[in-house]
Amino acid sequence: MKLIAPSLLACNFLNLSQQIRSVEKGSADLLHCDIMDGHFVPNITFGTFIVKAVKKIAEVPLDCHLMISNPDNYLEDFVKAGAEYITVHQEAVIHMNRTISRIRELAAKPGVAINPATPVSTLENIVEFVDMILIMSVNPGFGGQSFIESSLRKISQAAELREKLGLKFLIEADGGIDSDNIKRVSDAGCDVFVAGSGIYKYEDITAKTAELKNIVNL
Repeated sequence: MKLIAPSLLACNFLNLSQQIRSVEKGSADLLHCDIMDGHFVPNITFGTFIVKAVKKIAEVPLDCHLMISNPDNYLEDFVKAGAEYITVHQEAVIHMNRTISRIRELAAKPGVAINPATPVSTLENIVEFVDMILIMSVNPGFGGQSFIESSLRKISQAAELREKLGLKFLIEADGGIDSDNIKRVSDAGCDVFVAGSGIYKYEDITAKTAELKNIVNL
């Protein structure tokens, strides 16, 4: 089963509860929380306060993507707020093995993300310790960007690495995913699809969530 993870970055925060309920009705599998600090990426979004509020009403796991500098300082805070998955960036962490171990010690599932210009090969010595690899298919920082086509090659490379090493980590793609390209992303080897404006820009977000899930699970 392939998973849909609506990104709350693109939702209407004035109606956050309703927006969450609507995508859950469309069989969303995770809720993706994009955490940005204005330092690692050129934007500021939200932190543990919002994650904690989302956790109170969400019926599916929270997938927290930390696009922040010094993420080690905040791991415990995000787990306490309700994150089930915590993904940190290869480019932001100096001692990745230590960081991944700490996330697991906190009883969360660790993931590692790479930016569009970072090769999959940089993950070869960490993938056996993670539950998920996140391939950024846009440059992180803002929603609504166009999908970078070379991301398909990177997703395939991650799938080949998984097979070669006999591992079971999930491959997640984030950025520019919509009904027009989600099948190609799936065919490349992706398991978890983050969709922000690809869901929330539509009038019926329940139907759009269900549509995306149906496309990848046919």
